Amino acid sequence: MSSAPHEGRDVFEYALLRVVPRMERGETMNAGVVLYCRAGSFLGARVHLDTERLRALDPDADVAGVRAALRAAERVCHGGPGAGQAAGDDAGRRFRWLIAPRSTVVQPGPVHSGLTADPVAELDRLLDMLVR
Repeated sequence: MSSAPHEGRDVFEYALLRVVPRMERGETMNAGVVLYCRAGSFLGARVHLDTERLRALDPDADVAGVRAALRAAERVCHGGPGAGQAAGDDAGRRFRWLIAPRSTVVQPGPVHSGLTADPVAELDRLLDMLVR
């Protein structure tokens, strides 16, 4: 008896967190990943800011401000204190809030999906593959 090809794996959605240091130039750099897996009510973010690359795009970039925005995304994923108005929302609503379009220096990219048996490992894999 053969098993189903996706047995034991759940659907997840993810979006990159992109830094847009100078809107008028349209240049972006990936600085994090937000991943949501409804089956386990998992919502997580991993960030990595390459400050040398950021400074190459914009020597006057507000590195501290970008770091603060990335840390805020991580706090929203965890919910609870420090997550602001989203603190009381379920993981799905917090994910939708994080991926909503905005015109700030840190912006979410398009949402993609996949299958995983381990959302935490998938989040780390995506960070290594798409950000680092």
